[in-house]
Parts: sequence; structure tokens; C-alpha cells
Amino acid sequence: MKYTIDIHPQTERIVKDAKSIPFGVQPTEHMFITEYKNGGWQNTRIVPFGNLQLSPLTLSLHYGQTAFEGMKAFLMENGKINIFRMDKHYERFSKSLERMCMPLVPKNLFTEAIHQLVQLDSGWIPEEADGSLYIRPFMIASEERIGVKVSDEYIFMIVCTPAFQYYSKPLKVKVEHTFIRAGEGGTGAVKCGGNYGGAFYPTEMAKREGYDQVIWTDAKHHEMIEESGTMNLMFFIDNILITPPLSGTILDGVTRDSLLTIAKDRGIQVAERPISYNEVQDALANGKQVEAFGAGTAAVIAPIEKIGIDGKNYNCYIEPDAMMYHLKNELYKIRRGTDTDTHNWNYII
Repeated sequence: MKYTIDIHPQTERIVKDAKSIPFGVQPTEHMFITEYKNGGWQNTRIVPFGNLQLSPLTLSLHYGQTAFEGMKAFLMENGKINIFRMDKHYERFSKSLERMCMPLVPKNLFTEAIHQLVQLDSGWIPEEADGSLYIRPFMIASEERIGVKVSDEYIFMIVCTPAFQYYSKPLKVKVEHTFIRAGEGGTGAVKCGGNYGGAFYPTEMAKREGYDQVIWTDAKHHEMIEESGTMNLMFFIDNILITPPLSGTILDGVTRDSLLTIAKDRGIQVAERPISYNEVQDALANGKQVEAFGAGTAAVIAPIEKIGIDGKNYNCYIEPDAMMYHLKNELYKIRRGTDTDTHNWNYII
């Protein structure tokens, strides 16, 4: 089915200096919106950014039936616009929708809506090396009633915001032994709001102890490393790039997949395997050079300088020659079009 997107542009572009504004605060001037009713998507349109009007009975406000995605557009060296890994993000968004019992968005609608919105608001894409346009597709259950049920109506929207470096300095994290992010059979592998809301409390407790984030461990034994904060987690130990394998509790990160692919292409040994915090602790305690970093769409690569384990802090390697920075630079070159896109990751406008 072919969808026609009605566009109602602003009469004036409102491009601002967004670098001094915190991430996620400043929207671009347009948004995409469509409603799912009577078994189909209708009234697809791009309109000036504005507030929603929802009934207090709206199901998503009570029972958490929501899903979202996060992706980026970049200004390439030749002046064109690159929406990075559109297909992979669509695939992950669709898996999230399926797990949350929400209707799929047809791929042609998803692609065309993002294309049109990014093209219309392209003036918001920063020219700076660390700048990008963050794109947030999301869906909420919009049926107006109280009662635990799968909604019959939904709103799918896309909003954008200029983005720069997510973390301004290397992170201090602690291994979390008590609280969990996700358990087997749960929703840890999808992007839904409840995964993030449930993580706030232990994260705030860690911040009171002087840390920026936590390292999540498995729900059964609190031993095997899973993620860090809202990011996939990677280690570079003994010249091997190590990351926990995908499971029902770990998000299939697009940046994670991109970095692993780049590492393999560059001849770096990669191991997707279970890794315990005890293994990391032993490596650090024995004086090995250990790199630890988070990987995600917003942060790209977030270096970890300190890991707290059972009340003791260990220092990780964050010097300029660290492997993680080489991987980040290789990813940057592909996104900006200065290196060959051998995997067809770039969607060019």
C-alpha cells in the first residue's frame, strides 16, 4: 500500500544554536503523526511541532503499552544527508512493536515519513563533527478507556532534535548486585518505556555514591554482565573485543552491531560471549590494560574510566590510543561518507 503524507510546513524556519542546549530539549519545528484506527493507519501527515491532546483515560498512560526507536541523520562531507542504518532500526522497532502487541508500521511508511521529515528539517542537522540529528519514532496506545487490555487504537509519531556529544567526560560506573534491568522472558530486548522507568531508582542510588551509571548483571545470579545504563557494554582485553551475547535481556544495539562489524572488517578479534564482572575485576586487579565502554545511538561510544566493584574502584584505560577511539573514528568516516560504505548502511537524501 502506498501512503500519501500531507505536509503542513512552518512559514518560518526556526533554526537555533542548539549546542548549548541539553540533549533532547530542543525539537525541530515539525513532527510526523498518524493514527491507527479500524485496523489501519490513516491521516498520515507532517505538521508543525506541537503538544498532543489526550484523554486521561488513554491506555498508554496507565498500562505502559509504548515502544520507541532512536536513530540519527548526519551531514556528509559532500553536503548530502545520511540517515544511518534505516533498515536495521526499522527491524528493531518492528520487533519491539510485536513484543508489545502493537500494530506494525509498514516499512514504506516508516521510511518515507523519516525521509520527508528529515528533509524538511534538514537545517537543524549540525555541521560540527560531533553533531547529528537525533530521530525518535515512537508509538503509544491511544484508546480512551481504563481496563487492562491490548489497545485497539494507536498513535505513531516521529520527532527530531539536534544532538551532540551525549556524555561530556568518561564515565564512572558501578556493578549492580541487587537490582536488575531485565529478566529472562521479559522485555529487556525491546525498546519500551517500562525498561527505562524501572532503571531510574538504582541509577539514582549509584549517582548518590558518586557514579554516573550502573553495570547491569543477570537476574538469576547477579554475576554475568549485561548492559551499562542504557547502552550495550564492550571490553577490550588481551587484544580481544568482548561483549555479552544477545539474549532476551539485552537490546540488539545498532551501534553495537556496527562496531562489531567494523572490528571484524579491520581484523580485530571479536568475542560475543558471556563475561562475568569477576573476570573483569581479575583483569583489572592483575594490571591488565582494560578498555570498557558503552555503545549506543545517543552516546555512540562512552568511555568508562572507573568501575566500582564491591566498594573498590578500578581504573580502565582511556588514553587517546585506545582501540575504542579507533572504532569510533572508523564509524564516523562511514557515516560522513569519507570511507566506503561496504555494508550499505547509509540511506542518502
